[in-house]
Amino acid sequence: MVLEFTHIENVTSAEVQRMREVYAPLAESVRELVDATIRTEVDADVVAAVKAEIDAATARLRSKQIDGAFGVRYTSEGDRMPWGNPVIGIRNPIAPPLVIQHDAAGGVYTDFHLGAAYEGPPGHVHGGVAALVLDHVLGEAASGAENPRFTGTITLRYLRTTRLGRLHAQARIDRTEGVKTFAVGHLADEEGVTVKAEGVFITPKWARG
Repeated sequence: MVLEFTHIENVTSAEVQRMREVYAPLAESVRELVDATIRTEVDADVVAAVKAEIDAATARLRSKQIDGAFGVRYTSEGDRMPWGNPVIGIRNPIAPPLVIQHDAAGGVYTDFHLGAAYEGPPGHVHGGVAALVLDHVLGEAASGAENPRFTGTITLRYLRTTRLGRLHAQARIDRTEGVKTFAVGHLADEEGVTVKAEGVFITPKWARG
């Protein structure tokens, strides 16, 4: 299987930044809307009025849109735009979004916030959301900028529930054996590590030298 990536010609890094400045605030507003939708206690007439406003805004946005998913786009200047991604996508209101940082030792880490939209047990992060975050963070560690690798298996050990709020995740490569890269990492809240993860990431056939 060969994955399709969209290459955008004649789009400069400055134009990518301009698009980021246009669409990222929109997604952030929708994130706030999701949180408010979960937690609001306004009267029914206010809910009805807001729904009508949202439906009208949605119709305006749908007046010009792409077919299908956003995909991963690359520009001729090398900018990578995974903006629809549910973990890091700046145009995806589902995404927290995570901003992945790289450390001097070759690992990755991220500090982020999860609120009401990600709740499982009361006041705590849904276990599936923790898995989503760790799958992505381990994948970032395993892949790097030039070596695409996809999840083969991932094993999670939930030490305790993870509080909603400010969180930290990190990962690093443990070892590489042929087309398999083994990565380890964890998720932590303000009280310490809550979930440990180990994953095997596979270099796809089309990316093997």
